[in-house]
Amino acid sequence: MLSQAPAPIGAYFDAIERGRVEDVAAVFSPDGEVRDERVAHRGREAISAWAADTLERYKMRNTLLSERVEGGRHVVVARVTGAFPGSPLDFTYRFTLGADGVAVLEISL
Repeated sequence: MLSQAPAPIGAYFDAIERGRVEDVAAVFSPDGEVRDERVAHRGREAISAWAADTLERYKMRNTLLSERVEGGRHVVVARVTGAFPGSPLDFTYRFTLGADGVAVLEISL
């Protein structure tokens, strides 16, 4: 469970766990961006499509391991279990927040 992260970050992980694609997109600013698997998804419509595809394809579950602030970004490490090679793997989520939600989310191993 996240103890120090701002509300949009907690809401992101909650929406992912519940499989609520619209709620995933809603935590982002209107021109927010997700960078995942070397592809950038910009804007809520693109983020919604990315979330739907990711949740359907990988059927993933997150166990949050740690959180910290690093260089102005909120960094969360989660153990992710799902339908992908090497599962489970520890992923790093780097959130940059804006005035109206998550501006950028970078996901990496």
